[in-house]
Amino acid sequence: MARRPLTASAEDIISGNCFFLRRRFRGAAMGGRKKPPSLPPPPPTGRTNLASCIVATTFLTFIAIIILIIFFTLFKPQNPTIAVTAVQLPAFSVTNTTVTFTVSHYIAVNNPNRGVFTHYDSSLQLLYAGNQIGFMFVSSGEIEARRTVYMAATFSVDSVPTTSVINVPPEGVNGLRVGPRLEIELRMKMAGRVSVVHFFTHHVEAQAKCKVAIAINDGSVIGFRC
Repeated sequence: MARRPLTASAEDIISGNCFFLRRRFRGAAMGGRKKPPSLPPPPPTGRTNLASCIVATTFLTFIAIIILIIFFTLFKPQNPTIAVTAVQLPAFSVTNTTVTFTVSHYIAVNNPNRGVFTHYDSSLQLLYAGNQIGFMFVSSGEIEARRTVYMAATFSVDSVPTTSVINVPPEGVNGLRVGPRLEIELRMKMAGRVSVVHFFTHHVEAQAKCKVAIAINDGSVIGFRC
């Protein structure tokens, strides 16, 4: 049986071409479409900036307070301390009307600070019955941090009237029989500055007053109090 040749009508060809063109156009349109760019984040508002500034300021203030507390705890300047450790009379003589003697004071000066103490305005004064009988300047110098320096001050007193000595009752002092005695007073003043962390200096000053009781009969030191 003879086969009939396959023929396509003009309508079928046109509809097939249209379908092919629609697919190509759709594919080209989908392939060429680009993703829209992402938008940048919105800038911070004024309220957000204010909150950030408040937090930063609070934090810095807290750190500053901690630093100040540590500074004043560890490096707070303190006045030096002065203590008389011993008193001696190398020479002593008495007549009917006057007393002549040489008195030596041994002094300890302590610097409790963490910085160097530089003293430049210091003096020693010896008094008897409210009157000055001896005076000397202390040469300027330095005392290292947390160190103690020992000094000796010797005064030679030419004459003190025996009419102003103190007469002690027979029972004496603290139950001991002590004869007439005289009392002298030593006043010491030290002033200077303390270096704090090698950048700051602070003025410090110390004073000490000590009274010494001396027996008239033999020139011995009965005692002293500061």
